[in-house]
Amino acid sequence: MNKSKLSDMYLNKKMSIKDIAHYFNCSTHKVSYWLDKHDIPIRSISEAIYVKNHPKGDPFELVDPQNTGDGILFGLGLGLYWGEGTKADPSSVRLGNTDPELLKKFMSFMQKFFKVKKDDFKFGLQLFNDMSTGEALDFWVKKLRIKHSQFYSPIVTKSGSIGTYRKKSRYGVLTVYYHNKKLRDILVNMLPM
Repeated sequence: MNKSKLSDMYLNKKMSIKDIAHYFNCSTHKVSYWLDKHDIPIRSISEAIYVKNHPKGDPFELVDPQNTGDGILFGLGLGLYWGEGTKADPSSVRLGNTDPELLKKFMSFMQKFFKVKKDDFKFGLQLFNDMSTGEALDFWVKKLRIKHSQFYSPIVTKSGSIGTYRKKSRYGVLTVYYHNKKLRDILVNMLPM
């Protein structure tokens, strides 16, 4: 197989080994052999799945801060993720809190510097059983200007007692999700470790 043609199909057009084998009417083993022979690095399984799920490329784009205001928002967003985000989830960016203003800032950070579309965010809501699910959902929809359809089913936990949580989390804890392993890895690598 011609190196430039194979390289173009695999690296530039992001075709899978299976698709290339179909194109050349040969086995996948033969395509793998020629990729190796031409020193074209083979994608890992997770990379192959990512490419298959994002055939048009990344659904986000990194944009550098352009001025002092941008720099402040960038630092704030990164700090929020460092302090409040869930880094243990290897496949998504997650940040939970009870403060709608804090969550709005984090979403602004994601939208401005990674071009994440607001409709691509998902939301998880955790409540105690003595809170109104409908009232809480309506609160978050109104405060963040999002859609009910972006929510997963709320998680309702049995309340042990009436405590001070009522003032702090009257509408529950909201978690913002953006499911993209590559962007999650970029953010984690930006954190000072």
